[in-house]
Amino acid sequence: MNGKTLHDTPAIQSLDRGLAILEAVAASSAPVPLKQLTDLIGIDRSSVFRLANTLRQRRFLANPKGSKDYILGPTAWRLSRRYGRNVLGTFFHHYLQELTATLGETSHFAVREGVEAFFIDHHVPAGQVVSVAGQTGEFAPLHCTAHGKALLADHDLPTLRELLGRAPLHAYTRNTVKSMTRLARVCARARAEGFALDDGEYIEEVRCVAAPIRDAQGEIVASVGVSSPVTRLHARAMVRAAAEVKKTARAISASLAS
Repeated sequence: MNGKTLHDTPAIQSLDRGLAILEAVAASSAPVPLKQLTDLIGIDRSSVFRLANTLRQRRFLANPKGSKDYILGPTAWRLSRRYGRNVLGTFFHHYLQELTATLGETSHFAVREGVEAFFIDHHVPAGQVVSVAGQTGEFAPLHCTAHGKALLADHDLPTLRELLGRAPLHAYTRNTVKSMTRLARVCARARAEGFALDDGEYIEEVRCVAAPIRDAQGEIVASVGVSSPVTRLHARAMVRAAAEVKKTARAISASLAS
């Protein structure tokens, strides 16, 4: 390199500033206003806006629901799918905040990792005396959780057996689905209705509802859902929760397809 080290090579200032903006948005659990980015970069507002707008045009950043604040965009999400899960929670978090605010229950996102659901983010309602704890960073079985069944919604009996084997499914509670044939019927119903349920199948006295998130090709890539004590998520509340969870899943799927 003609005697020069990497540290001797001058950085491209605009690229450096753009990456600083991207890092700041990725590190925030809430949409980031332009003023916050301007304070971070330390240059005039119009220059920061042009940098952020370039990232938005390339879909690395996005403005949620017409807001002028910034969140990670679909391009960052697609890169995370290819190279890691680190930014998934940041990209999805504002959807969780809205879902929790609407239903007053703990919301969460999950992806499938082998034969388990892996929770990548959650949001707990403020002021709720009794709520289900978040599960970010934890694994859960596919066959007896709402998220797991949402992630398996496109599987039929042969593909379920290929993934989970032919042995009886482990029973966590008396409500757990133990038959592979029954699980295939549950997945078919989740596919038709657009959501899946867990009625105390994994943890006694906890009900959950989750819906699959699909990418531009229609493939299930994640799930979004809510959990609640059974005393609050009764039949009528379950209907409303399913509708809101499906609405959120459609919104996220649409953002990934854009």
